[in-house]
Amino acid sequence: MTVDDRFTRPLYTVTQAARLVGMPPSTLTSWARGYRHRFQDRPDVVQGPVITAVTPESPGAASIPFGGLVEATVVQAFRRTALPLQRIRRALAVLERQGHLEHALASRRLYSDGAQVLFDYATESDDGQLRLLTVVEDGQRVFHEVIQDYLTRIRFGDEWASELIVPVTAHPILRIRPEIAGGDALFMHGGAPLSAVLSRYQAGESAKSLAKDYDIPIHDVQEAIRDLKVTAKAA
Repeated sequence: MTVDDRFTRPLYTVTQAARLVGMPPSTLTSWARGYRHRFQDRPDVVQGPVITAVTPESPGAASIPFGGLVEATVVQAFRRTALPLQRIRRALAVLERQGHLEHALASRRLYSDGAQVLFDYATESDDGQLRLLTVVEDGQRVFHEVIQDYLTRIRFGDEWASELIVPVTAHPILRIRPEIAGGDALFMHGGAPLSAVLSRYQAGESAKSLAKDYDIPIHDVQEAIRDLKVTAKAA
């Protein structure tokens, strides 16, 4: 098992992680913990987790490590293709199994081999839906453009992801490096911690004032507030 603290040290609650990748917390919970649906007239439907999570120290405490956040980003990329959820689970399982690598969704190999692995599996199993996840570009199998846009937000320093450009904003304005600021997202211009900016905004300070204090472009502050769906304190 991987002991790298990118996969073992919890940094985010489910709600925090869901906000950063633009996914409802209930959806991220099912990917992180799996689920069981019970029926009176047929067997239970059981699905295991797909992304990495650890047991929180207390209810509501952090349970998602940096690696799990990166994996959630890949899951969200697949969700944006409109592929049915069960087919997405199939695709992710194939990448894990065929990649012969733990944490394949946060691995450099996902970039180099993932599209071809999925296409080969889809062809062998005659799965037309999974084939739609890849396209041919310059004679090579690559991921669909929607997925590729998300994958460009993930950076590597070694075998696994070491940096994530927060995917919930349309523009690359927030960066996460797990070893810096406890994994807090930092504004790429100015370097201010996202948590500090949002805390002051929620307390009633204006985006204009925060941009000036932290030397962040005003449009970056506004975009982060809008896309993270942060609400200011009522006057």
